[in-house]
Amino acid sequence: MKRKQVISTILMCTLAIGVISWFYAPEKTRSEGHIRNATVFVHGYKGTENSFGNMLSRFEHTYGWGQTSLMYRVSAAGKLDLNVYRRNSGDITEPLFVQAVFENNRAGFQDTSAGLAKLLAHMKETFQINKVNLVGHSMGGLVSMDFIESYENGKVYPAVDKLITIGSPFDGIYNDGYFHIHHDAGAEDLKPDSYALKRLQLNKDVIPDQLDVLSIGSTGDPVAVPESVGTIQDIVDPAQLTYKMIDDDTLGHSALHEDARVDKMIYSFLNPMNKIGRTTKD
Repeated sequence: MKRKQVISTILMCTLAIGVISWFYAPEKTRSEGHIRNATVFVHGYKGTENSFGNMLSRFEHTYGWGQTSLMYRVSAAGKLDLNVYRRNSGDITEPLFVQAVFENNRAGFQDTSAGLAKLLAHMKETFQINKVNLVGHSMGGLVSMDFIESYENGKVYPAVDKLITIGSPFDGIYNDGYFHIHHDAGAEDLKPDSYALKRLQLNKDVIPDQLDVLSIGSTGDPVAVPESVGTIQDIVDPAQLTYKMIDDDTLGHSALHEDARVDKMIYSFLNPMNKIGRTTKD
């Protein structure tokens, strides 16, 4: 009788460990099948899961454009915590949306892109995702570009097919008052003429020829002003770049990822059948 109780206890413990392992996936876990179409959303300076939360909810529940199945939290020490919103790999369908959330949301470009590299490597190893799109708001777009320029290794990381930057100031933030308030590593990298921004320009020759880039800005953005957003045109080859500046003085920096026009631009760019035109004004 005691032996049966012991066996039963062991089985229950094994089952519990399996469930826990699924919902709190370690950095190395089992293969979950090949997923071809994944888009990773990268928040900006001081961003949180709420930064892209509403947009992803609209994409999934309002428009039916895909599903948000994975959220990676990257600790300040670089440790990954993965939330899987579907119980098994069969429930994860394409297009797949992935949210990247950084605990140290005031870190510099290189530290944040190193965290992004770590989670992308985990996606490749765990889910066999060999190709991704990156969508970054503000500094998230700059960090995504830093990753593309710094981590080109097809054996370790997924290849980036498309990059979308939303309100990303590639020449820095021109407002001196901004830096009277913010004094951390991320703020230093966002200053015009910072080494981090110069590095993006110096390394532009390593940007893959097959990468397609969409840059979205707004004339009403007081943080990433059009002149700074437009500097991406000095980094990305014109043949690879779609540049969209929304002419709307009421559309501010944090409102960009809450705007239906931006939603449609992203969807059209990610879907070849509905790709937006390569124009400079919208």
